[in-house]
Amino acid sequence: MANVRLTMAQAIIRFLKNQYVERDGRERAFFAGCWGIFGHGNVAGIGEALQQNPDFRYYLTRNEQAMVHLAAAFAKMNDRLQTFACTSSIGPGATNMVTAAAGATINRLPVLLLPGDIFARRNAAPVLQQLEQTYTQDISVNDCFKPISRYWDRISRPEQIIASLPEAMRILTSPAETGAVTLSLPQDVQAEAYDYPAELFEKRVWQVPRPRPDIELLQQAAHWIREAEAPIIIAGGGVIYSQASEALAALAEHSGIPVAETQAGKGALRYNHPQSLGAMGVTGTPGANILAREADLVIGVGTRYSDFTTASKTAFQHPEVRFININVAEFDAHKHAALALVGDARVCLEELSSLLAGFQVSAEHRKRAETFNREWDLEVSRLFGLEHGPPISQSEVIGAVNAAAGPRDVVLGAAGSLPGDLHKLWRTRDPKGYHLEYGYSCMGYEIAGGLGVKMAAPDREVYVMVGDGSYLMMNSEIVTSIQEHYKLIIVLMDNHGFSSIGGLSQAVGSGGFGTRYRHRHPASGQLDGELLPVDFAANARSLGAQAIQAADLPSLKAALERAKDEKRTTVVVIETDPEQRVPGYESWWDVPVAETSEIASVRSAREVYEAGRRRERPPI
Repeated sequence: MANVRLTMAQAIIRFLKNQYVERDGRERAFFAGCWGIFGHGNVAGIGEALQQNPDFRYYLTRNEQAMVHLAAAFAKMNDRLQTFACTSSIGPGATNMVTAAAGATINRLPVLLLPGDIFARRNAAPVLQQLEQTYTQDISVNDCFKPISRYWDRISRPEQIIASLPEAMRILTSPAETGAVTLSLPQDVQAEAYDYPAELFEKRVWQVPRPRPDIELLQQAAHWIREAEAPIIIAGGGVIYSQASEALAALAEHSGIPVAETQAGKGALRYNHPQSLGAMGVTGTPGANILAREADLVIGVGTRYSDFTTASKTAFQHPEVRFININVAEFDAHKHAALALVGDARVCLEELSSLLAGFQVSAEHRKRAETFNREWDLEVSRLFGLEHGPPISQSEVIGAVNAAAGPRDVVLGAAGSLPGDLHKLWRTRDPKGYHLEYGYSCMGYEIAGGLGVKMAAPDREVYVMVGDGSYLMMNSEIVTSIQEHYKLIIVLMDNHGFSSIGGLSQAVGSGGFGTRYRHRHPASGQLDGELLPVDFAANARSLGAQAIQAADLPSLKAALERAKDEKRTTVVVIETDPEQRVPGYESWWDVPVAETSEIASVRSAREVYEAGRRRERPPI
């Protein structure tokens, strides 16, 4: 076949247009387009290439960090089978993407980053925005992406993409290895032409497999389960990504094994499934944490066992507890010295169910799980109906949104106190109805992530729940949602500061120091003066959104109904009481407290902390 003469940037875009994935017989284009902000480091390279390829849609964002959040959320909603490329200029444009790139890798979500880079030929150095070092010329700010990328390469010659692009795709489409992939593109090389082999641009379909576990290990796992007296399943994000919810529900129903869910796994079972214990760990329910503490066998499915899931390794207290881990990633499958079933979650659950035909847990164990499920539903109803305030409680806001949302609608959140309350309280009815970024707990993810979810599922209403702290950090993608005609319903809780860290500060004895949005007091010299006046509704209107200010629970419910009828992004603002918190239940989190302090409350908190640490399991 004849060669094709293209610039390096043109070749990248042509290659990306022809990459497809296939799983379970369904084929789709892997890239939905490219998000970007142009600067001198990419406007004449990737920018020109995108202009020549209108069928590979370019989207203009307002913040480079936001566009990577958006791409990651889009990939998550698509079970990692589709994503976006993201391009930036060199310097601050590139480093703005670092935070969100870390989140994508931590959450195992595929995103392709194409930051501009310094001149490969060096004669123009130092170019605008170039970082210089005295010990080498082979470095730039893009080296910051190395520890947070699953694959990283600097393309210093145009022909290098012939080898690099397939490697990038291998990682992006791998269920076990996926995350952020960074190709640093020197701005001069982007514009250089090369005679590329035509084969590079042929359609390629990447098969996303469902690997099966070792049969002997699977049989051993079935034997362990039959021996167990008090088993429990911990459902993680791998259940959702592998579309294994039905297989999990069938196993739980037939065997009676109760199921607790991580943040990423919430929605694996409907909230009212009899074997559903709800949230697990630090932000968990009483039933999940009590049965986990007593379990003699823990079956982890698609979870990486974060400290919130394991309550800093205090969750599992049975003296002879054993672990079976089902995970497509070998790294996670072996955690907690587990019997490791390395494979696809859905396939593993289906094959395990066959081996467990006729097995059931004891009637007592099944009944306890079902009782915990019913009792927790009553507790949720209590918290939804507190009739607190005004200002009302955050749990009442969640209840109002939950009631307004349809069965297939999506709630989305990220950092602060909302993830914990949503994990406990949200009544999930659909595996895709709950979308939380909690691997990185990144403030600012919410609105950008909501736009990514809406683009992936335009037929669903997307409720973005965000606190005032995260909103002020990154609300710019409201403009982008207006630009692209994707409507979001943003529920903004104004609690005058950082509610989550304020509560944590109180728990460690520091009384909420430095966590409130207040004027500096002239007498104390501290930030403990009057509350700062911020008009969030006016701010949202200035960005093109519809805005509704609610004052109490009835007006909030009316605002949510009105928001559903609106045609463009609508921000509903409601003041909440930061001191009216949802309790913790049967769990603990390792946050070190000062070992010595002049503050009596800190000394008391240290005693509680040391008692908690004594329950931690060894790090194996």
